[in-house]
Amino acid sequence: MKRPQPVDKEYFFSDGVIISETDLKGVITFANRKFCEISGYSKEELVGKPHNIVRHPDMPKAAFKELWETIVNGETWEGPIKNLRKDGRYYWVMSYVKPKLDENGKIIGYIAARKVPERNIVERYEKIYKEIRQSEI
Repeated sequence: MKRPQPVDKEYFFSDGVIISETDLKGVITFANRKFCEISGYSKEELVGKPHNIVRHPDMPKAAFKELWETIVNGETWEGPIKNLRKDGRYYWVMSYVKPKLDENGKIIGYIAARKVPERNIVERYEKIYKEIRQSEI
């Protein structure tokens, strides 16, 4: 699936929680209705695809490096993320990602819950992420 061309227009949502699950490599195994609604993708378009299908190019690599280092070590990661919708618009979420464990405590995947972030957090992280991206070039 071809990635959409980013459009500098924000998509706002005001309620609900976006839930997804992935396997150990970040491939989506579950997407709730809210994830489909907010991202603009159908469940069939999301399940089986890498979760980075919704990654906005404005997001610095360092943010996802930190996320992965945290969750593979069995901890929960929390932070704001700018995502890319199927139509090219973007949306911000406050994301909580944690490991999914089997009955023996072994990590078998990851669960992410995302909600509407406070605007002051979005404004702060737009600046932080821009500075980080510039240092990654």
